[in-house]
Amino acid sequence: MRIVIAEDDPLLREGLALLLRAEALDVVATAPDADGFLDAVAAHEPDVAIVDVRMPPTHTDEGIRAAVEARRRRPGLAVLVLSAYVEQAFATDLLAHGSARLGYLLKERVGRVGEFLTALHRVADGGTAIDPEVVAQLLTRSRPGNPLDRLSPRERDVLALMAEGLGNSAIAERLVVSGGAVHKHIRSIFAKLDLQPADGTDRRVAAVLRYLESA
Repeated sequence: MRIVIAEDDPLLREGLALLLRAEALDVVATAPDADGFLDAVAAHEPDVAIVDVRMPPTHTDEGIRAAVEARRRRPGLAVLVLSAYVEQAFATDLLAHGSARLGYLLKERVGRVGEFLTALHRVADGGTAIDPEVVAQLLTRSRPGNPLDRLSPRERDVLALMAEGLGNSAIAERLVVSGGAVHKHIRSIFAKLDLQPADGTDRRVAAVLRYLESA
């Protein structure tokens, strides 16, 4: 796994590099800003990029815009975005361009090394990893009258775990239910959110997007 890190905080940048190298992962480059990150992606053709949301010069959305551009230039690049806060718009912007090989974690998750590495490998393997705290905070912000009101409490639990990036078997294990029950709940979620089968449409991703956009 070849990794590029984009992070303006030198301590966190070097700390991440040391952590990953200690796990026998190949950190091929680090960058302190968006331009340096895009140059590193072009030069090293990494498998995974770890990108801070807020970077110079304005410390607003440079990281997100750079991540989207990097994926445009290098289709299939896995991106794990790190943020100090729950920023709903950034999460939905990333997912809107496709959820495969994407992750969005709070920076505090890096200190929980096992969870961080699990998310990194999930993204590298083609999955999605949304920080559980991001999902939990978006759920508490849910507005009255949004489409999620149609879901039962158990269906909301299932959708929240889908948003984290868990597959059906992992959801079943987390909720201590059968795989068949999870499949039934997901089918009901699709129906209640008016997500019909269509060529080229991933209803699982669409459901998660609906969840994030409605929160």
